Formats: sequence, C-alpha cells, structure tokens
Amino acid sequence: MLFVFDLDGTLLNTIDDLAAAANHALRTCGFATRSVEECRQFVGNGVNKLLERALPAGQRTPENLAKMKGAFVHYYSLHLADATRPYDGILETLTALQARGIKLAVASNKYQQATEKLITHFFPTVSFVAVFGQRPDVPLKPNPQIVHDILRLANEDASHCFYVGDSQTDMQTAQQAAVKACAVTWGFRTREELEVYHPAYVIDHPRELLQLI
Repeated sequence: MLFVFDLDGTLLNTIDDLAAAANHALRTCGFATRSVEECRQFVGNGVNKLLERALPAGQRTPENLAKMKGAFVHYYSLHLADATRPYDGILETLTALQARGIKLAVASNKYQQATEKLITHFFPTVSFVAVFGQRPDVPLKPNPQIVHDILRLANEDASHCFYVGDSQTDMQTAQQAAVKACAVTWGFRTREELEVYHPAYVIDHPRELLQLI
C-alpha cells in the first residue's frame, strides 16, 4: 500500500513563508504586496502560477515573471522554514504509517530543491520512496505523470494507492492518475471546494489516515 502526499497545505503549513517570498519579489520589482489570504488562493500550481496571480493584471509579462521568479527563489530558498511547520499530528501519523509497512511519497508542484529541503528538515526520521517536486520536462499536477512515476518506483498498483491533498489540483491529479483521492480539510481550501470533486475520503485530522488501511 502507498500513500502519496501533497506538500503545501497537506504536510506543511507553508503559507506565511510563501507569502513573504512572494511579497519580497513584488517589492523588489516595484509592485504592491498581497495579503496572506490572497496568497493562499494563489498557490497550488507551482511558483510561476503563484507569481503570475500575484502580479497586477496588466503586468503579467514574461519579463516581469522572470524577474519575480528570480527574486522569489533566492529569498524563499533562504527563508522557507522561518514560519513553516508541520500540521498537528502529521509527523505522528507518518511515523505510524511507516511502522505499519505503508510506503510513503511526496508529490508537489513546488520546485524540486525546496521540496527536498523541506522534507529533509521537517521529517528526517521518515523514509519516503520518492520526494518529487517540479522537475524539468515533467508536467505539473494535475497531470498524473508525477503519480505514475511514484507508482513505478514504489512498485505499487494504482488500486493500492491513496493520494492525499488539500486542493482542487490534488483532487484532479488523483482522478487522472486513477488512484483513491483523500481530501484534507486543514489546508488551503475548504471542504466545500474539495467535495465538488467527489473524493473517496474527506478527513479533518491526519490520524484519520490510519483508518484507511
């Protein structure tokens, strides 16, 4: 059995650090900053889409996006763990799943270097069969390739896989990968937004994952 986890809004509450990095990039490029709540709605589809959404509507040019991304990545790489923390019960649940022989993996739209750095920093005692973020020549979620790659590495069939995430993108990814979707309500989207996609499970606390085994 395999559990594949989204990162932002599922394993880690990263929104304050993401917003700080986005606002640093906006200030650096001479644009007005955004609130944390605005940034919460912008995340989920990778750095490029976050920054595109943060820019004023008339300023979403390739040149501005390139400047913004450079400023964002430089700042975020230095500050990605300033305010970020695992959600309550996540580490304990991952440890319990691992102890029961469940394979664990991460599938994120965050760029690969930051994804690996966060997992290593916050979950040093957890063994993951794969930790995948945004990689060259691999399409972002909801394209299912990231899940298919993990299934091959884990040597698991899709019918034995749960995909755990907090966003519409995650629900679409699970659907396209033909794995069981488990929506979590503690992340960046509401239960109502997630239920539109008819996930197999909707949970309110990480420990409920143990009941799915």
